[in-house]
Amino acid sequence: MEEAKGKVLLLNGSPNGNGCTATALKIVAESLEQEGMETEIIHVGHKPIRGCIGCRKCKTTGKCVFDDLVNEVAPKLQACDGIVLGSPVYYASANGTMISFLDRLFYSTPGSRAMQVGAAVVSARRAGTTATFDELNKYFTINNMPVASSQYWNMVHGYTPEDVYKDEEGCQIMRTLGRNMAFLIKCIRDGKEKYGLPKMEEHVFTAFIR
Repeated sequence: MEEAKGKVLLLNGSPNGNGCTATALKIVAESLEQEGMETEIIHVGHKPIRGCIGCRKCKTTGKCVFDDLVNEVAPKLQACDGIVLGSPVYYASANGTMISFLDRLFYSTPGSRAMQVGAAVVSARRAGTTATFDELNKYFTINNMPVASSQYWNMVHGYTPEDVYKDEEGCQIMRTLGRNMAFLIKCIRDGKEKYGLPKMEEHVFTAFIR
């Protein structure tokens, strides 16, 4: 068997492990695998995940002070070439459990996320998708992560998995996203070998106080 050309982690923020968000992620994963990627879907939304308390203990220990799924997933985040964040829409925003998980995961995991490819996937019965999509993409744009896109915003609509499959445009968007993401990962891998990573400056922090 041909060696996988990259590893993509897909996080399901829905409490329903077989619902609409899981269906969208499954379509993306199938598309990624067809392009030679190895995938792993992790169910996050049904776990009791508390939010970050800003204790900064992770900066000295290298892991979150709350030893739960966040610390289990952290090594997978460090090792992957790409990550897909999937969430249902709750009150025009992402699932609160998912946000608590992502805040702690991205803040506490050591090392750089630079040039890991990120993508967000959103499911809703009707509205709130664009706000949720924007919310999830911020985790990438603060971490030097290229964002994979599709032919439209990465969203599906439906109240059941069966509804999602009836959303033909949404399903096509997920398939296209998988192909585009795989292409980016392959290009970045080749680029690292040929050119190396972009130069990273030491981070400058300002407090906006004169």
